Amino acid sequence: MKTRVLYLIILLFSYRMGHAQQVLPDPITEIPIPYVDLISFDTRDQLFASTTSGDIYMFDSKGIEVNLYSPERQGRLSQLEASWTANIFSFSADLQEYRLFDRFLNPLSDKGFLLNDVSLAKAATLGNNNILWVWDESDMSLKILDYRRNLVLQNQPLNLILDNADELQVAEIREFKNRLFMNIPKDGIYLFDNQGNLIQKIKLKIDQRLCLYKEYLFWVQEDDLMVYSFSTQAIFKMAKLPNSNIKYLQMSQNRLALVEEDKIILYPLPFWIGNLK
Repeated sequence: MKTRVLYLIILLFSYRMGHAQQVLPDPITEIPIPYVDLISFDTRDQLFASTTSGDIYMFDSKGIEVNLYSPERQGRLSQLEASWTANIFSFSADLQEYRLFDRFLNPLSDKGFLLNDVSLAKAATLGNNNILWVWDESDMSLKILDYRRNLVLQNQPLNLILDNADELQVAEIREFKNRLFMNIPKDGIYLFDNQGNLIQKIKLKIDQRLCLYKEYLFWVQEDDLMVYSFSTQAIFKMAKLPNSNIKYLQMSQNRLALVEEDKIILYPLPFWIGNLK
């Protein structure tokens, strides 16, 4: 009986949201950036954007450029994160190195991985308590590193718990609300707890950057804003987007950004997203 009631609730929720598509508000600004690649918001709605050569731009909440970091050693970034309170994090799989910055984009450290511990880092993300999560493709393992001591604290071989692990192409890993999300576009999204134990697999094949907000996952599908609810497992179309050229999106507490070819469109966060429970 409980299962049936839950199923009816999910259907009702999906129907109501799917037939009440919203429209985005007027944009705050459009930011032209040739070869724009990754973007991330910090806790003050400031926007950070990297290019395919590894340059990182910093914009205030109105989209005005306030800083630029250009590394001596150029290389495309695989991860850019500004949502942590203390540091900005970047990782390049091409260069096999990661960087930490302060809130003003001043570099604090520039490190490569110890070859004895991590042979081929293909994805990495910052975590709580001075750790890094690293997907090491050489031995198909998810590793936890203490970046201050450059020490591997834990090693979770995923070929023991995932099907076809030897063929997995991990696009991104990201910690959010004490959980680790691993996006494998051809397979799905895996959720792990803070010790690297598998919680569940979400059967969504999304070949774009993860956009996580509250208990929801957002992504772009043609010109639709799609949403997945972690609590109900419902999938629905939430809004119509300006066009079908949008690659992906990111959100902060008060801003939404859409990434197109060579530009970012910055919006105030719509109330119908902010009011989600």
